[in-house]
Amino acid sequence: MTSTAYMAGRKKYARPQAMLWADSPGTLIDGLYIPNDFEVNAANNGELGNQFLILSDDNRQPIDFQVERIEKRERMINGRMRSYHIADKLTISTSWDMLPSRAFALAPDFDEDGAPDLVTSFGGKPVRPYGSSIYADQQYTTDGGAGGVEILDWYEKHQGSFWVFLAYDKYSAFGKDDAAYAHLPQYNQIIEMFFSDFSYSVEKRGGSTHDFWNISVTLEEV
Repeated sequence: MTSTAYMAGRKKYARPQAMLWADSPGTLIDGLYIPNDFEVNAANNGELGNQFLILSDDNRQPIDFQVERIEKRERMINGRMRSYHIADKLTISTSWDMLPSRAFALAPDFDEDGAPDLVTSFGGKPVRPYGSSIYADQQYTTDGGAGGVEILDWYEKHQGSFWVFLAYDKYSAFGKDDAAYAHLPQYNQIIEMFFSDFSYSVEKRGGSTHDFWNISVTLEEV
């Protein structure tokens, strides 16, 4: 099962990747929202695999938020406008330019600490432990987040809704005291959404390792 140690191991910098897609809203553990079950390409063979996907920040364009305010407005007899507010719903759109078509040369089989499994050889060369210069040649997204094929595969398998974890500065979700300001290095907004638009193009074909894709997605809140 996913743990805080796993999530810490899957981020490259102090903050996690900006977006994560999951089949469930996750669990609150020690003040952190952790997705349930196992990530796509995690080292498990059970039925709980492929339950969430961490997206790469490589060449990602700004995440655009558009709010649709659902309400009924009518003007009263005295001329004032009255509004009956129903809900605010978000639409999120973003895109990636020249994103590697795959995150790793081989299936990474992430271990319980979020590190890719070691392989004994690649291209006839011995592979040193994770983090070495030779291993770096096998990781195509700099932060280990999903490449183009992984994102497309998630889209093809999700005709219904799924959960979007977002990591950006929205401390107001945690209150107004000093503790609310301490949640920057974690996912702080979780929204159930549908795909409303998805497109991709193969921008450049690689020689023998991977291609580069352009991907654009739009998500609409349930």
